[in-house]
Amino acid sequence: MSEFEMDESVNVFGYPLISCSEDPVTGFFRDGCCNTNDQDLGSHTICIEASQTFLEFSRFKGNDLSTPMPDYGFPGLKAGDRWCLCAARWLEAHEQGMAPRVHLSRTHIKALEIVSLDILKGYAADLN
Repeated sequence: MSEFEMDESVNVFGYPLISCSEDPVTGFFRDGCCNTNDQDLGSHTICIEASQTFLEFSRFKGNDLSTPMPDYGFPGLKAGDRWCLCAARWLEAHEQGMAPRVHLSRTHIKALEIVSLDILKGYAADLN
């Protein structure tokens, strides 16, 4: 696989991955989806719905997702925005009681290599 090819675009249920966010545009490939490949060392595979609590947690951990960075085309996230988050960061937030809600149909199946589906289902924003 070349470094620009992405893994199959499949969600945690084995169905085609749905776009996480076009505004702001997210994803390792900046294609709006939580697609991944071997070059995505952070595994940006979990589609979250940002909460203020999580954004503050992330900033405290050294990853400020709230502050705009125009040089990188990043508008900064606000509560309610969807974003493809690193699976390990989400798991860390879960372990600290700060994890945001998750859109499972928009979360890449590769996230399950780091976080179990049972744990993710507890935060599902898109299950009835």
